[in-house]
Amino acid sequence: MRNGTVTAIGLVLGFGLDRVFADPRRWHPVAGFGTAAAALERSTYGDRRLPGVAHEAIAVGAVAGVGVLAARAVARRQVAGVAVTALATWTVLGGRSLARVGHRMADRLEDGDLEGARELLPSLCGRDPSVLDADGLARAALESIAENTADATVAPLVWGAVAGVPGLLAYRAVNTLDAMIGYRDDRYERFGWAAARVDDGANLVPARLTGLLTVALAPAVGGTPAAALRAWRRDAAAHPSPNAGVVEASAAGALGVRLGGRTQYRHGVEMRPSLGDGPAPTVPDLRRAVRLSELVQAGALVVAAACAALIGRRAAE
Repeated sequence: MRNGTVTAIGLVLGFGLDRVFADPRRWHPVAGFGTAAAALERSTYGDRRLPGVAHEAIAVGAVAGVGVLAARAVARRQVAGVAVTALATWTVLGGRSLARVGHRMADRLEDGDLEGARELLPSLCGRDPSVLDADGLARAALESIAENTADATVAPLVWGAVAGVPGLLAYRAVNTLDAMIGYRDDRYERFGWAAARVDDGANLVPARLTGLLTVALAPAVGGTPAAALRAWRRDAAAHPSPNAGVVEASAAGALGVRLGGRTQYRHGVEMRPSLGDGPAPTVPDLRRAVRLSELVQAGALVVAAACAALIGRRAAE
């Protein structure tokens, strides 16, 4: 069995583990990394870009190093290699948990439980839920599910296919650091610059793969590929993020809704460009978005496994 086949099987098994068990509720390695990164920040922080670059290099480098050591330890043992890849994949994926939260949010909004929905929103995004009504909560959840489909599943699978266990772990470290310090507020505008830029680079290809899969799968949620592609090409570039704009615009087009507008975070208010055509999203649209996310995740697994096998075959030639 070639190394690419080992990686492909490990990705599939890890994806299956995420489908069955979702994220562990306690002792999650990603949460442990976040705790360690916060502790490191107490030593590395400075209100300049250079300390932020050092922080990013140390934190991501350490995790990538663990991945390299793990991969080398099982390099000649195929069964162990599959097991380690599967475990790493399960550790870094968050697609099943994302879908669960999306359904729970829809349930609470359908029941009129706005306080319950507001309590749930921080598990999806960093917006201020206290100022959102039911429609605002539905829109925030839908946009977050679209963006996090790429971050939580598609990107880890892509990096796993390209770089195996080190790629899986390093990507999750990069994305976690961006979520922790990649903000444009007084504390992190300079220190978090490197975290935000590295995350942008790491997601360039995965975000566009997510967009392509969204376009292809639009009919499964009542949309059309043409509408999804039109929204992507017309609206994505106006978004402040080079990657979130792609996945949110294509999802808006596939679902036939309009996203964007006034967006209030805890650190301030941003006016986001309009993405897509049609009405603002409602609770049924949120459920369709969850379904689209699950289909895109499955499509990404097929692409990643095929790419891993192909890369391994070419490396062996």
